[in-house]
Amino acid sequence: MRRDTPPRETVIRRFLEQAGWGAARRQPMGADWSARRYERLTLNQGTAILMDCRDEVAASQVPPFVQIAGLLRDCALSAPLILAGDEPQGLLLIEDFGSDDYARLLDGGEEPWQPLYEVATDVLIALHQRFVPAAAPDLSRYDVGLFRDQVMLFADAFAPAVRGQALPAGAWDELAQAWEAVLPAALSLAPTLLLRDYHPGNLMRLAGRAGVAACGLLDFQDGGIGPRAYDLVSLLEDARRDVPDDLRQAMIRRYVAAFPGMDRGAFAASCAILAAVRHARILGRVAQLIQATTGAPQLSFLPRVWGQFTGAIRHPAVSPVARWVERHLPANLDADAIVRSF
Repeated sequence: MRRDTPPRETVIRRFLEQAGWGAARRQPMGADWSARRYERLTLNQGTAILMDCRDEVAASQVPPFVQIAGLLRDCALSAPLILAGDEPQGLLLIEDFGSDDYARLLDGGEEPWQPLYEVATDVLIALHQRFVPAAAPDLSRYDVGLFRDQVMLFADAFAPAVRGQALPAGAWDELAQAWEAVLPAALSLAPTLLLRDYHPGNLMRLAGRAGVAACGLLDFQDGGIGPRAYDLVSLLEDARRDVPDDLRQAMIRRYVAAFPGMDRGAFAASCAILAAVRHARILGRVAQLIQATTGAPQLSFLPRVWGQFTGAIRHPAVSPVARWVERHLPANLDADAIVRSF
C-alpha cells in the first residue's frame, strides 16, 4: 500500500526544525511566475528567506540555483549564502538580502537611476571577465535549439491572439526556420554565464558592501552557458518600466569599453537578436498567462514589450523574423489593438 505524501506544511515545518529555524516567525513574501513561494523568517534578531519550490519542475531548479550561487560567489559577486537545503523536497533556506530591490527603488522615485544601472552593468562586466565556462561543464547550454524552443511560445499563444485566429498552415515552421537562421549570429561571441532573468526585480542594493558586491543577485536558477549580450539586454530593455534611451546607450558603451577586443558589430547584432528573442518569449508567456487567468495584471506588459520587440527586429540581423511578422501579423498593430486582443 502506497504511503500518502505528507502535507506540504508538515514537510516545511520538519525542514525548518532540522535547520534550527523551527521557532521562527514566518512572513509570506509572495510568488513569481512559477510554483516558487517565498517567506521571510525572523528568529532572535536574525532573518533568512525560505524558498519553497512546490512542484517537480520548480524543485528541479533547486540544484542549479545552489550551483550557480556558488559560481557567482567564486567570482566575488553577491549571491545569497545557502543556509540549509532539502533539494529533493524543493526547499532552501537562504541569506536575506533585505527589501531594497532595484525595482522598488526605481518605482519609488529613486533619483538618479544611473548609479544603480552602473553597478548592475559592472556586475555583468565582472562576471564576464572572471567566469570560466569550463568551471561548469554540466550547466545548460543556451544554444540555437534551446532559444528556438523557448521563443516559439510567441507563435503558440501571442500570434493567434492578436490575429483572432490560428496561424495558417506552415507558418509555425516558417517562424522556427527564421529563428534558426538568425540565432547563430547571436552566439558568435565567446559564451559566459547567462543568468537569464537579470532585471531590477532580481537585483538588490546591499548596504555595507562596496563595488560590484553591493548588488545582490537573485532568481538565477534558469541560468546556463550562453551569449554575453543576453543579460545586458534583459537589464536595459525591461518589460516593467521604460529605461531612458540615453541611459541605455550609456550602459552599452560602458560594457563595450570593458572589452576592447570584442567585435562591436557582432555584439550589436547579438544584442538585437537576443532582445527580439527575449521580448517574443515574454509576449508569448504573458499571452499564455492572460488566457489562463481572466483579467491577469500582466496585460499591462504587452504594449511596452511589443514596442521593444518591433524595435529589435528592425536590425538587419533579425530581418527574417521581421518578414515573418509582416506576413502573418496584423499591419500597424499598436498598443490599443493588442489590449483589445485579450
